[in-house]
Amino acid sequence: MKILITGICGFVGNAIAHALKERHSNLEIFGIDNFIRPGSGSNRQKLKKLGAKIFHGDLRNVSDLEQMPKADVVIDAAANPSVLAGVDGKMSSRQLVEHNLYGTINLLEYCKQHQAQLILLSTSRVYSIAPLVELPVEIDSKAFRLAQGASLPTGVSAHGIDELFSTEPPISLYGSTKKSSELLALEYGEVFDFPVLINRCGVLAGAGQFGRSEQGIFSYWINSYLRKQPLKYIGFNGSGYQVRDCLHPHDLAVLISLQLHRKYPSISDRVVNCSGGIESAYSLQQLSDWCATRFGYHDIASSNEKRFFDIPWMVLDSRKAEQLWKWKPTHSTEETLEEIAQHAEAHPEWLQLSAPF
Repeated sequence: MKILITGICGFVGNAIAHALKERHSNLEIFGIDNFIRPGSGSNRQKLKKLGAKIFHGDLRNVSDLEQMPKADVVIDAAANPSVLAGVDGKMSSRQLVEHNLYGTINLLEYCKQHQAQLILLSTSRVYSIAPLVELPVEIDSKAFRLAQGASLPTGVSAHGIDELFSTEPPISLYGSTKKSSELLALEYGEVFDFPVLINRCGVLAGAGQFGRSEQGIFSYWINSYLRKQPLKYIGFNGSGYQVRDCLHPHDLAVLISLQLHRKYPSISDRVVNCSGGIESAYSLQQLSDWCATRFGYHDIASSNEKRFFDIPWMVLDSRKAEQLWKWKPTHSTEETLEEIAQHAEAHPEWLQLSAPF
């Protein structure tokens, strides 16, 4: 089986390539990357040793995809994954749309041409901001949790946010490009008869992640804490109680390996959440406490600044993926944090390499 991974030299693409090769040694893996993400070039040699062929190209350019061999399966791990993209001054809104949506369209044309299965990696950020902000929460052990006994909207339970939760705007420009990509992918798959599966991922984390404050938060926080760099709790009264789940990319790769050319589910089952779930959830305060135990105390500043995209609690409910694909994550958050910490200790230059701006 021949597999094309877009964004193969990024943290997720690289991890998936290695994990899939470990599970299926007979796979032929090749990938495309534009290397605009700081640090991504560091993965190139490791992938070549794995036997993967790397093409330097950009999904926005049709001609770059024309050079690609025929694949049986395409895993789309290429995107600008920041919720602040297009509004923070580092990338224009047009550039964001070109990266995350126009690139998807070109990739769908490739899948159409070669009748390749598409596994699209999407995000929890396709879910609506307003009802997420309004979720009833209370404080428990330095973290927000859903208020016990409170009335919850459709798509929310003690297990987290499921696939029935609202995706109505606003969801951020980034979330909108990913939701649009989802819709186009499903339409292309139906009209041109090739398999499409969509995995909405929670916060991915692991050793070697190119952490920045707006993406890769677990890696960024641990590397910054270890190096005694300035850190700040923003919003929610500067409490640091905001909560996210945590998913190791090797667990994501296990799900993908189960999805490779398997039974094609009904269209209502082609979109699933993929996360570490409630068991993996950490607040920034809890993450800081873990760092303090691991590295020693470091002072964290606080700010009550309110930002439009900030939400107090985001934990994805992945029970649908468990039901459909018999999948469940196996990496605990504590194991993942320790993995990141050991990598941070071994790579003192990592913040400068992966987050120079």
